[in-house]
Amino acid sequence: MPKWMNDSGADAALNWWTDADRMTACSAQPATYAEGNATYALADVVPTFDALANGDTSGRKRGIQAKSAVVVDVSGTVNGIALLKTGDTTLRYFTTTTPQAVVNPGTVDIGAWKIEIADPA
Repeated sequence: MPKWMNDSGADAALNWWTDADRMTACSAQPATYAEGNATYALADVVPTFDALANGDTSGRKRGIQAKSAVVVDVSGTVNGIALLKTGDTTLRYFTTTTPQAVVNPGTVDIGAWKIEIADPA
């Protein structure tokens, strides 16, 4: 008998993660909202999300759209991207990126990425 998951469960998780209203380029992996919002934040922007969709191989996904010319607030090396919710001060999600040095004043481009939950295997 195969394993199975209702798409609504994955969608609920994806919606919570992507209910974020702030995306920060971080120098290190934050463990808290304060770290993702200030301590490690080098640049920030309001994220834009794609609609929920079937995953690339299975399950469900939600894309985070690219952002160009995001103003750098603090010089450093971007090592990841955090999604944050300012209203309840939660760190919602973090992903790593290819390290990129940034300087203030200056800008950084944040490429498109996605969060995907695979079907049970």
